[in-house]
Amino acid sequence: MATGATIHTFSVQLADVDRGVYEDLTLRVARHPSETDAYMVTRLLAYLLEYQEGIAFSEGISQTDEPAVLVRDMTGSLVAWIEIGAPEAERLHFGSKAAERTIVYTHRDPVKVIARLAGKRIHRGEDIVVRSFDTGFVDAAARLLERRNDLVLSVTEGQLFLDMGGSTLSSALHEDAIL
Repeated sequence: MATGATIHTFSVQLADVDRGVYEDLTLRVARHPSETDAYMVTRLLAYLLEYQEGIAFSEGISQTDEPAVLVRDMTGSLVAWIEIGAPEAERLHFGSKAAERTIVYTHRDPVKVIARLAGKRIHRGEDIVVRSFDTGFVDAAARLLERRNDLVLSVTEGQLFLDMGGSTLSSALHEDAIL
């Protein structure tokens, strides 16, 4: 019998001073058995750092024609294609054609992620950025994961402050172009 997804619940206080976004959210995030905790934390952070009306998690890793996180406008048009980890150039090419904006959030070494994409054909590749965190930040947050989580995320001047499970972590938000 196949193992199902593990559901994690997050009560989030989001204060993104840089973008002027202040929200209290309750999120249910499904972690597929093949998904690492670090990947799920990165997916959650991407959702919060990109939070706006119309944002949603996709149906999961079985949805090959959608990114991990997406944003649709009120007409249903795809506004943002948000990939996690180290996506293939073909996915970014497809996403960049499908959405107004394409972005990657990674818990991996961004230099290696970008190097894998070098020389590949990616539509509007010069407009795609890779966002990453300080070394160890995502792994430290993943170690704090519970099934139910209270989380405070503050963002100011490109610096993240994450309070989770009574522990406070911080990281700069790094941004690199893929081309």
